[in-house]
Amino acid sequence: MGKRSVVARTFLAGINVILTVALLIAGGHGPAWVEAQQLSAAPSIPISAESALLMESTSGKILFEKNPDKPLPPASITKIMTMLLVMEKIDQGKAGFSDMVVASERAMRMGGSQIWLEVGEEMSLEDLMKSIAIVSANDASVAVAEHIAGSEEAFVDMMNERGQELGMTGTNFVNASGLPDPNHYSTARDIALMSRALLRYPKVHEWFTTWIDYVRDGKNILVNTNRLIKSHEGVDGLKTGFTEEAGYCLAATAKKGSLRLISIVLKISDSTTRFNEASALLDLGFRHFTGVELAREGEVIDAVEVTRGVMDHVDAICLDPLVAVVPRGEEDKVKSEIVLAKKVDAPVAKGQKIGEMLALTEDGSIISRIALVASEDVKSGNILTVVFRISRNLLRALFRTNR
Repeated sequence: MGKRSVVARTFLAGINVILTVALLIAGGHGPAWVEAQQLSAAPSIPISAESALLMESTSGKILFEKNPDKPLPPASITKIMTMLLVMEKIDQGKAGFSDMVVASERAMRMGGSQIWLEVGEEMSLEDLMKSIAIVSANDASVAVAEHIAGSEEAFVDMMNERGQELGMTGTNFVNASGLPDPNHYSTARDIALMSRALLRYPKVHEWFTTWIDYVRDGKNILVNTNRLIKSHEGVDGLKTGFTEEAGYCLAATAKKGSLRLISIVLKISDSTTRFNEASALLDLGFRHFTGVELAREGEVIDAVEVTRGVMDHVDAICLDPLVAVVPRGEEDKVKSEIVLAKKVDAPVAKGQKIGEMLALTEDGSIISRIALVASEDVKSGNILTVVFRISRNLLRALFRTNR
């Protein structure tokens, strides 16, 4: 190979590295060749569901798929998005579990699974969410939608907007409950994406794993529709679904060690088969893969210099846990890498992205990545603060030089 060719290849490699780092800091996903490094899928198994998917929750890696992008009626699995929007509003302080929700005539008239709300009846937002999670109550879904957005129509707009933000490209919602409508559809891949988002809230697992509970001061019983929480170790969610149009559906999740899996099966002919096939996919994933936890959510990774701020530095913390999903037996072949901005200008907002942490294979292929964010707000400093800091840093540098 000629000297010119070696120089050219070295130059191009350097450009590739620079572009990758720049995109990581900017919040992009790097060049296509980086994202093309995919985890090997698990061996195939017979699945009768019209559409199915097995995803590792933290990284979003797909371990099994069958027609994952085929639009199908999701039935009550729709309620995963309904619950997600409510949990996000609670997290933002715009709603509370103790809110008393007044049932409308529209909520009362919902068919299918319900808790028989009466017009004007008041029930806490927590009891309504519990009813949605455990018995898939349609009337409760409409009641919380109206409470959060003022009307179910406005809430549906929020559902579709949030879906787009999550990258759900094959979904269109027209109601908050999942009752049949030709224009109401989703895909196994999209359902896994909204499931990942909902699973960020520990409170939902409390409802999803409750076998029997009550509302109205014990007068009405709630019995969980997801029997996997009784029959499959580690299962702690999510939602069943059934209509004549959708068939039997299930979004299930389970965790063992650092590995959380999401199993989606859509349009199955009978209830027993949906549970068996969702369970078989979970077993397949846990049998062939393992999760290596490289960092915990909220863990401080490093500090980044802040210019023109009231503080010199801000801690960079993990927005999510960093888990590398690898075939069993390859746990020792995983390494991590930190990509951080050298400095950021004030003001800095708490949660602002200032870098990334990567999980890599031995050859440098990216397995998964998480954002590193600022641990707190850093306000801009006034001129006196900036001058004082510059002077102090100069004195420190001078002191170190003279030692």
